[in-house]
Amino acid sequence: MASVEQSLHRDVFGTNTGNLIFSDAAHKLLTTPRAEVFSNGIRTVQSEAARINEEYDVFVVPLANAFRPSFERPLARMTQLIKKLRIPVVVLGVGAQADLKYNAARLKPMEPTVREFVTEVLNRSASIGVRGEFTEQYLNDMGFRDVEVIGCPSMFMHGDTFTLEKRVESLTPESRVSVNGSHSAVRSHGLDAIIRQAHQRYPHLRFVGQNLLEGELLHWRETSNPSGSQTSMPTHPSHPMYREGKVRLYIDPATWIHELREFDFSFGSRIHGNIAALLAGVPSTVLCSDSRTLELCRYFGIPHRKISETPKNIDPAELYEAADFGDLVNGHKERFLRFTGFMERNGLENTFVHGDGGAAFDAAMAKLTLPPAVRPWTDSDPESLRSRFSWMRSRLEELTEENNELRRSVIAGRPNARAGTDVTAALPAAYRRARRVVGRPVRRILRPER
Repeated sequence: MASVEQSLHRDVFGTNTGNLIFSDAAHKLLTTPRAEVFSNGIRTVQSEAARINEEYDVFVVPLANAFRPSFERPLARMTQLIKKLRIPVVVLGVGAQADLKYNAARLKPMEPTVREFVTEVLNRSASIGVRGEFTEQYLNDMGFRDVEVIGCPSMFMHGDTFTLEKRVESLTPESRVSVNGSHSAVRSHGLDAIIRQAHQRYPHLRFVGQNLLEGELLHWRETSNPSGSQTSMPTHPSHPMYREGKVRLYIDPATWIHELREFDFSFGSRIHGNIAALLAGVPSTVLCSDSRTLELCRYFGIPHRKISETPKNIDPAELYEAADFGDLVNGHKERFLRFTGFMERNGLENTFVHGDGGAAFDAAMAKLTLPPAVRPWTDSDPESLRSRFSWMRSRLEELTEENNELRRSVIAGRPNARAGTDVTAALPAAYRRARRVVGRPVRRILRPER
């Protein structure tokens, strides 16, 4: 099992833990007696194309809101990899990101990149799967017709059945409520006021973060990401919920879903934060702030409100009372059949029709020792400090050796260089940068509270 420090350093969840939920679901769905599933990780490596062609029969790509300006370069890199593949390529749900009015104007500059990606995928598959109505229309407007709305694999983690009911008649101050939200929802849509009101009303409120920077703040109390300075986020060390230990970030979906089963209700702007709760059997309401969440909620019948139309003093009890799960539950089987039909048309079997219903996958997951949730660093006991210092020491040792190797390489490549010559000025200051990075948490520990 990787430590929390290693998981954050390696960014095992691709900056957002929501990625893990739909990637796990895709892995489970694709596992059948006739198929082995291998993950190529979260990085796109073009040099792997030859090996992929040689060793695999199909390249499956579960995506999130990949059609957005900030993801254009990774999307272009993925396109270059796909161009080199001679095997089928299947996209299990991709989304475009715009505002709540479905205005795609901000996506216009990246249209050539999207067009090239979709063209290369469709050259290797029967159709492309998209997450909802907006993305379908977005691609239709570009002239693509082999587009199917299939939602997100995460909602089919349990196959063609989806059971959900309210376990309590109404929320009370003693209810356990989970809330989630992005930095943009807090910064631009007033979610901080909603969270603040809920914190006052519900002593057992818990905030669940999803971003890498939030994990860094919880574990190290610092991050190099500028967004980490947003004090209105519960993941910031100055926030009351942080100080009270009421914040979590999960490095794996199984632990995330398991711990949410203790709650009575979940709400917030994170789509996969609330899907995790739904998979745990917990009623949830999404406060939609953009097209990516809105189209998924509309497609799956997930209770939702536009955050722009939600009063900032809203009581979660009102959201709970208004939430209707009839469409979500009653329409699930039809949506599952649509999803698996898309898979079959693209040559993919699924575990619920062609396999054991995911039993083998679940058994394999049950044998794993999974990392605990990342919690706020509010203590200073020796054991808590030991694990952090141990990791920092090992990193410094690794970087020292890398620096020494670079020094030897530079000396070996310079005929007039003599042993002992100071060549550090010609080297990347990796060691010194590492000392600054790990030094900040150390200084923070040693600095007395004011």
